[in-house]
Amino acid sequence: MGEINASVVLENPGDRDHFRRGYGQESDVRRSTVDAIVDTGAVMLVLLQNVVERLGLEQRGTVMVTYADERQDERPIAGPVTVWIGNRSLNTDCIVGPPLSEPLIGQVVLETLDLIADCANRTLEPRFPDYPLLKLK
Repeated sequence: MGEINASVVLENPGDRDHFRRGYGQESDVRRSTVDAIVDTGAVMLVLLQNVVERLGLEQRGTVMVTYADERQDERPIAGPVTVWIGNRSLNTDCIVGPPLSEPLIGQVVLETLDLIADCANRTLEPRFPDYPLLKLK
C-alpha cells in the first residue's frame, strides 16, 4: 500500500469573517496551501508550527498524543482553521506537530468531508460527488 497525499488549502476563518463584514481586503485573509499525508490512523488534523503561526491560529489548549511507535507526548491544539480539500470545507482545530513532522489529515477531516481513502490506488475521493453525506441515528 502506498501513501496518499492531498493538497489542502488552509485559511484563518476569523480573517475571512472580518473580510465578509466589509473590513480589509481579501488579500488580508491569511491562507496557506500544504501537501499533507492522509493518515487513517490519526484522529485530528496535524499542522506544523510555522503554518499555525503563518495563519495566526491561537493556541486553545493541549492534548496527549500517541505516535505510531507508541511514544506519548503532550502537544498544543490551535485553531480554528478552515480546511479545504477540493470543493469541501470544514472549520476545526489542529494539533501542532513537532519539528520536522509532516502535516496529517486525520479521521475528523475525512469523516466530516465524507472522503474515502483508497490506499490501493493512492487516492482521496468523495463518497458522493455533490456534497458530504453524514450519518445520523
